[in-house]
Amino acid sequence: MAIAIEFSHIRKSYGDTVIIPDLNLQIEKGEFVTIVGSSGCGKTTALKMINGLYEPTSGDIFVNGENIKNIDMIRLRRSIGYAIQGSVLFPNMTVEENISYVPSLWNKNDKEKTKKAVDKWMEVIGLDSSMKDRYPSELSGGQQQRVGIARALAASPDILLMDEPFGAVDAITREQLQNELKSLHKKTGITILFVTHDIEEALKLGTKVLVLDKGEIEQYDKPSEIVQNPATDFVKKLVEKQRRACNLPDERLRECEYCGAYMLS
Repeated sequence: MAIAIEFSHIRKSYGDTVIIPDLNLQIEKGEFVTIVGSSGCGKTTALKMINGLYEPTSGDIFVNGENIKNIDMIRLRRSIGYAIQGSVLFPNMTVEENISYVPSLWNKNDKEKTKKAVDKWMEVIGLDSSMKDRYPSELSGGQQQRVGIARALAASPDILLMDEPFGAVDAITREQLQNELKSLHKKTGITILFVTHDIEEALKLGTKVLVLDKGEIEQYDKPSEIVQNPATDFVKKLVEKQRRACNLPDERLRECEYCGAYMLS
């Protein structure tokens, strides 16, 4: 399998404060990697170094085999989708203008191609076409988040970075967005890196889960392995609830969404 993203001896520090001491990781193309850990563990820092928003103190990051030090930052950022909590839409632009912002930069002489991209991603992400002329202030929190995701996808990136994108929406909307994102990943096969503080969300969404603590990898594996075979005490404590649920003996069992084992129905 080809490697989409590689961290090679990445160190990030601010003065004497070390956020990430020595990160080495390869992420294969097509993986949905959820990144979870305690506050200040380096989740967002690692994510933002991929598209050059943060610069590592030392080490190298490769995107599709190319060292990002050798890539023009504008070109790099336009080729990677980026969605964060609260969506951060342009308030003076309509839904259509927000979503078309990046593809219109690429397709200056092909407005029809841009329009098709907007229509496609609005449909995929669950936005009615009647919303095109609305402004962000006229949308609900969930709708704004969907627009933010559609905007990140409209340039058809190979990689999508997401930093706690569902943290500001209610529980029902959050579950809907999670399901839509899982479906989207299955349809497109793009590489997704998704930062979350919620272990249940990490286990539900990820094909792989990256557990960080103090900038170091505690475990990087499939959700089933994270739950069934935690590599460290930190990981074991993190998934304690899921492990208890999966190990409950009873005649009335159903398949566990976290590990494929069976739990109480």
